[in-house]
Amino acid sequence: MTHARITSQEVAERAGVSQSAVSRVFTPGASASARTTEKVRKAASELGYRPNSLARAMVSGKSRIIGLVVAYLQNQFYPEALEKLSSELQERGYHVLVFLAASTAGNVDDVLDEILDYQVDGIIAASVALSSDLSNRCRIAGVPTVMFNRSQDYSAMSAVTSDNYAGGRKVAHFLIAGGHERIAFIAGWEGASTQRDREAGFCDGLRDAGLPLFARGVGNFEFDQARRATRQMFSGDRDSWPDAVFVANDHMAFAVMDTLRAELGLTIPDDVSIVGYDDVPAAAWPSYDLTTVRQRTEQMIKATVDILLSEIENQGVVPCQVKIDGPLVLRGSARLTKGR
Repeated sequence: MTHARITSQEVAERAGVSQSAVSRVFTPGASASARTTEKVRKAASELGYRPNSLARAMVSGKSRIIGLVVAYLQNQFYPEALEKLSSELQERGYHVLVFLAASTAGNVDDVLDEILDYQVDGIIAASVALSSDLSNRCRIAGVPTVMFNRSQDYSAMSAVTSDNYAGGRKVAHFLIAGGHERIAFIAGWEGASTQRDREAGFCDGLRDAGLPLFARGVGNFEFDQARRATRQMFSGDRDSWPDAVFVANDHMAFAVMDTLRAELGLTIPDDVSIVGYDDVPAAAWPSYDLTTVRQRTEQMIKATVDILLSEIENQGVVPCQVKIDGPLVLRGSARLTKGR
């Protein structure tokens, strides 16, 4: 049996208030007294009333929905970041729709039309690349967009990242101070700004000491590909093996460590030091005890949400690029001084 949908007018009559008062109670940010709110919510509960968010959006022109598009969910950094992003947006009165992009391509071409069809007020693109064409389409549609943990070479769109270049440079200086001379790098997906900037800072840091990059592999931010890159890097004579490896993120660093220990019988850090990037929760597990650069997730999320809501609420805001410095967290996967 189909029941008729309860209307706001019926709630108003039950609560003894005006229909506009009911509307204010269920509109985020609107003003209603505590007594009115209590009466309206009690009446709504008794009648089984639910406000029609879509209808309100058609009237106001605001859906209060943020499209959150992400790839690489196998990396522990992103599920945790997504949870915190969603919580922060919900506390600000916004709902979140999550869209998955193809992790192999790292872009949102295949989902952008779907996102825009939902009449979202804004978009956060986490771990994905936006071309100038996609950026322009969002601008024409009037949908502010902020990139999270990615950036682009042009300044038409806001972006929030850790200071990846500075982080990579810190790792190089740390490994050199530890007495390492055969220092290698395992890269992530080469189309990602995070990968590019971490490697650039790392190589510049090596050059500061007059050291070349000893060896390079590509793991594409994928666990299995990082294992293959490790096997290739540590093939041949032992004298040709690196004595330290900087891995472009923790997710791949775990694969590197597992491969070195289980397949090659190496001891970390006595035989080889490993450093990652992100500081995901598993990095602190005793089985990994990974030295890594920490991304200050809380600060990155607050900056992302602040920028996006400012662009939603104020026309003409100039896009900005924010880089947040993160510390090198010292644990047991890399020796601290020469000879240790």
